[in-house]
Amino acid sequence: MANATHLRWQLEVPDAREEGLCAWLEAGGSSAFYREADPPRACYAYFPPDQVPPDPTGLTAFPGVELLEAEVFGDEDWLAKGREGFGSFEVGAKFHVRPHWDETPGPLDRFDLVVNPGLAFGTGGHETTRLCMGLLEELAATGRLMGPILDIGAGTAILSLTAFLLGGRNLTAFDLDPDCGPAMGELIELNAHLLKGAKPYDSFVGSLEDPRVDGPYAGLLANILLLTIQELLPRMAAVAAPGGWLIASGILAERTDEALVSLVTHGFKPEKVLREGEWIAILAEREGA
Repeated sequence: MANATHLRWQLEVPDAREEGLCAWLEAGGSSAFYREADPPRACYAYFPPDQVPPDPTGLTAFPGVELLEAEVFGDEDWLAKGREGFGSFEVGAKFHVRPHWDETPGPLDRFDLVVNPGLAFGTGGHETTRLCMGLLEELAATGRLMGPILDIGAGTAILSLTAFLLGGRNLTAFDLDPDCGPAMGELIELNAHLLKGAKPYDSFVGSLEDPRVDGPYAGLLANILLLTIQELLPRMAAVAAPGGWLIASGILAERTDEALVSLVTHGFKPEKVLREGEWIAILAEREGA
């Protein structure tokens, strides 16, 4: 029996088009999407065997996006293709991130985070994740990284793990995507060398309406998409403790004003905006006494 064949698209994608393109690719059957951390920061979309990909002419709806190469390969090449373009890198002042196949530890003065690229969103390689990790470092340095903390749309739960390693406790991570359930568990296993048997967070697959969401929370993490953040803000405001913080990202820089207005409208006072490339992360505080 012949090996099943996979399809990989290599794409040139302006940062401003990434959000919409990812949604289009997912709707078209793409099983994974990632952008290389190093220049030229090429993007790759994968399609599983027996999945008919979307018509490439649909890419014209995303100005500046170009299909550079469409490559078919068999099962025996899947692992190698998935590893291309993902190496180790440093994030913020305290973290070193490496894929699980790289057995070279990071610097002794940094937390050596091990991730499984491609399993679920959240490997530290995207600008929004790095921005959130940097803001968590700032909260820890100022003594504000206290629990309980809720990680909304957590993906692999890398932000929850980051918060735990920085001193945060009583963390809960969740995501709607069923694939994220195993991914959140695997991240703990991959980082046993840092955790020494500790359980950094509770996790579940579900929504913000789930009964396991039990506020008030001293901190909220929401590295998702602006549209989703806007839809969830009323519920976020309801479960956030007065004076609690919110880190919101997955937001394009060109929509900064819109994001800030949305936060203020729902009782979150913006404190700081960080930017990397075309993406931003916002630190805000829940108003009220």
